[in-house]
Amino acid sequence: MEKAKISTKQLFVLVVLFEMGSSILVGFPLNLKQDAWISVLLAMACGVMLFFVYYRLFLYYPDLPLTGYLEKIIGKWPGKIIGYFYMIYFAYLAARVLRDFGELLTSTIYTHTPLFFLMTLLMVTNAYAIQKGFEVIARVGELFFAVVYLMAIVGFFLIIFSGLIHLEHLKPVLENGWLPIIKTTLKGPLTFPFGEMVVFTMLLPYLNKAKKAKIVCISGIVLSGINFTIATVINIATLGIDLFIRSPYPLLSTISKIQLFNFIERLDVMFMLYLMIAGFIKVAIFYYAVVIGTANLFQFKDYRKINLPIGIFILVTALMIAPNYTEHIKEGLEIVPIYLHWPFQIILPCLFLMIAFIRNRNKKSKTAAS
Repeated sequence: MEKAKISTKQLFVLVVLFEMGSSILVGFPLNLKQDAWISVLLAMACGVMLFFVYYRLFLYYPDLPLTGYLEKIIGKWPGKIIGYFYMIYFAYLAARVLRDFGELLTSTIYTHTPLFFLMTLLMVTNAYAIQKGFEVIARVGELFFAVVYLMAIVGFFLIIFSGLIHLEHLKPVLENGWLPIIKTTLKGPLTFPFGEMVVFTMLLPYLNKAKKAKIVCISGIVLSGINFTIATVINIATLGIDLFIRSPYPLLSTISKIQLFNFIERLDVMFMLYLMIAGFIKVAIFYYAVVIGTANLFQFKDYRKINLPIGIFILVTALMIAPNYTEHIKEGLEIVPIYLHWPFQIILPCLFLMIAFIRNRNKKSKTAAS
């Protein structure tokens, strides 16, 4: 592992930007219509509980990333194999996020620019940051956090003062009961974005105050969940149900409606600026986890040697992931949660925790007996 340390403040910033990332771009549970915000809140609560699984594993092995303690939990070779699959999973998620932002740019402001060119620019920026180290990524996140929140606050008040919010669009509440909400939550918002916190099992050892990892990460999850909920409510109240479920990018549609004093309008650039920051951070975290995890699995002394090959792999995967945007979104919302997110985010970590608990209890029993 790289000999880097980040502060609690930097970890908090990374968690919030990572969780918000592409979730407010394509993560709204549209099928729930006016009850979408309830699903987000429920997913946040479940996400906090899920994080306790990751945190407990971290407590057992505070100096090791996921790829390191897997070998101690299930054995050397099984641990390496599972760790290798986790690296493919993280690389795949990095590719999905990269494609999300590339598709947004090509369909909105860079309509005549090739998708490959835009995604290559983002990957080159990420590769440079990773070459400089994790501390640099953390400082960048810390630097831009204030910018993101300033834009969010300004946008929030501009939407209110523009008279766009109509709370009647949020009724009736629980029109179809709790069952559809629970089903959608388990398949959607729980795994994307909250379950993606599993990637931080690779990064928690970098925290300079390990004892504060729990409160910092949970605070970040809760804040991002509240922000996601507010964004969902605003979208529904501004756009109405029909436009909310039909819009490919609901928040962009909401911001484009802002008109105030006959000259404050066309504020799409605020949304784009936020997305560039959030997209960079989210791809960088997945990308960095793959690089250090692969270096750990194959015993590379300098992770920088595999930085560029892995970056190229992520870029090529993003290009090949789906033939078009429609297929990309369908795959991400219907197939990936069941066949990838649930095994890697929930089932396997819970299994690892059970084995780690038994192993550590047996060690304590042997120590006490001796």
